[in-house]
Amino acid sequence: MLRYAAIDIGSNAVRLLIADISKQDGLYKYKKNTLIRVPLRLGDDAFLDQNISPKKAGDLVKTMAAFKNLMDVYHVTEYLACATSAMREAANGQEIVKLIKEETSLTLEIIEGQREANIIYANHIEKDLDQNKTYLYIDVGGGSTELSVFVNGVPEASKSFNIGTIRMLDNQDKEETWEEMKTWVKDNTKAYKHLAGIGTGGNINKIFRMAEEKDGAPMSLQKLNSLYNRLTSYSLKERIHVLGLNPDRADVIIPACEIYLTLMKWTGIKQIYVPKVGMADGIINLLIEEKLY
Repeated sequence: MLRYAAIDIGSNAVRLLIADISKQDGLYKYKKNTLIRVPLRLGDDAFLDQNISPKKAGDLVKTMAAFKNLMDVYHVTEYLACATSAMREAANGQEIVKLIKEETSLTLEIIEGQREANIIYANHIEKDLDQNKTYLYIDVGGGSTELSVFVNGVPEASKSFNIGTIRMLDNQDKEETWEEMKTWVKDNTKAYKHLAGIGTGGNINKIFRMAEEKDGAPMSLQKLNSLYNRLTSYSLKERIHVLGLNPDRADVIIPACEIYLTLMKWTGIKQIYVPKVGMADGIINLLIEEKLY
């Protein structure tokens, strides 16, 4: 049995996904075995101070040491560890990478926005959707939003923007970045009618569960809008205690809704598909492509 691991060091949470790889009809598939999520919030340090504090760096090293131990126990044969927006922006990002290597022997890669987008698309979820439709793929993270336009199952254009949930909560999102994103989206989608959305990331997965849509069915703009209104009608405390959201989800879910709603309104998208995959799944798929094919 082959076991691969993906480590995704995001601006909000750090994740370890351990997956079992099997072969069926000449194709490799993976099944999620274990998923661990640690809400470290590296973005708060990175976007406000452009530096990861010694305390958070220490927590990250401890988390990575724990991940390394688990990977050993699970007999993981291949892994890839990627850090995104927060570590990209922290002046001491590379120092922390070195520290992690020394303390845990794990190699961590700080990836650029474009590589992040490519990893997310390694999930190839567009294959399961109508090939004749054009999709705007939206992945919202804590520090950045990755966008791609898929035409006939092929990515025609993609770009990463420094707009994310933690960045918005910290008031570190810039007006000109929003403008730049709006221009890019309009320029790259105006040729297509009947655009549909694909949304990935922890927040849209949670929103989709709250919408109680059946798996595989798209969520309408109306539904997303009414959920957003419902969420904003509660205080942060109520979102945690009444709606049962995790404390590290209850605040970021609001700006996440705002990003999806804004993009859908700019492009006239009426429906968004939520395939429940993210960066960690993309890393596993990438490992399969690189190691097995």
